[in-house]
Amino acid sequence: MKQKKITAIDVARLAGVSQASVSRAFSKNSSISLKKKKLILEAAEQLGYQPNAIARGLITNQSGIIGIVMRNIQNPFYPEVLDKFYAKLAEKGYKVMFINSHNNEISDDEVSHLIEYSVEGAIITDTLLTSSTVQKFTRNGIKVVLFNRYDNDSISNAVVCDNVTAGKRIGDYLLEKGHKNPAFISGPMNTSTTVDRLKGFEEALAVHGINFFLTENGFYSYDGGFTAAKRLLERDHTIDAIFCANDVSAFGAMDYLKTQNIRIPEDISVVGFDNVAMSDWVSYHLTTWHQPVDKMVKDAIHLLLEQINGNENAPIIHKVEGHLAERGSVMDRR
Repeated sequence: MKQKKITAIDVARLAGVSQASVSRAFSKNSSISLKKKKLILEAAEQLGYQPNAIARGLITNQSGIIGIVMRNIQNPFYPEVLDKFYAKLAEKGYKVMFINSHNNEISDDEVSHLIEYSVEGAIITDTLLTSSTVQKFTRNGIKVVLFNRYDNDSISNAVVCDNVTAGKRIGDYLLEKGHKNPAFISGPMNTSTTVDRLKGFEEALAVHGINFFLTENGFYSYDGGFTAAKRLLERDHTIDAIFCANDVSAFGAMDYLKTQNIRIPEDISVVGFDNVAMSDWVSYHLTTWHQPVDKMVKDAIHLLLEQINGNENAPIIHKVEGHLAERGSVMDRR
């Protein structure tokens, strides 16, 4: 015989409170007294009651769900980011709806999925927003924050690493170490991360009189980095340093160099960007730019919740400083 499902009414009856009080007790923004909340939670525990978050969201118009849209989950940077978002949002009483986007631009189906479940906000990482997508989010009251990239024409807040400064610092670092012929492995050129990292690198090299250097697109992927390194060395075998726009493409580049018996860093130095956990593996020991992910995640959540709570200001691009993590992949040639 099927057991009767315990409802909020049963909890209210046992605790001697109203059903509305039970709903408030399980709300992330509870306005109920601690004494009453304790009484309700004890009654719920005794009965084995589990609230229905979707049903409660329909009643309160607060789903307690934040959507996170992420495309390149093969890049170890983004699973690390997702884990941090999940933990920090859980601390604040929110659930996460993860959308693994398969396109460069978030699709209509993915947007519809977020709308269908009445997410209160969305954090968009490595996929692009169209103006029509932004309009759909706005019409449905869904607040949006972009993470690790921005769009100058967007009305959405964004949190990014200060990529221009990072690119400059990496360029200065390689030249200070005595490198004369650096090259760059980029990501897709339609992303702010690539544009800004390249811009900073170009500016640093120009100050030192280097106005031309080779570049290849590594598409922020391992295979892309591997192929890009091959193309660079086919074009110029005197390259003495490669700045890769992210760590995973740096791993690909390093592995290509190893297949050619090119020593790192004795023959060619390699610098990455992100400082993912694999960067410290003994097989890579990669010097890389550390993105301050903890602060970036914290700031992105703060901006999103401020919007959700009605404290909206003009959209900002919030830039966070990082730092160079020096390991063993760069040679001092001075």
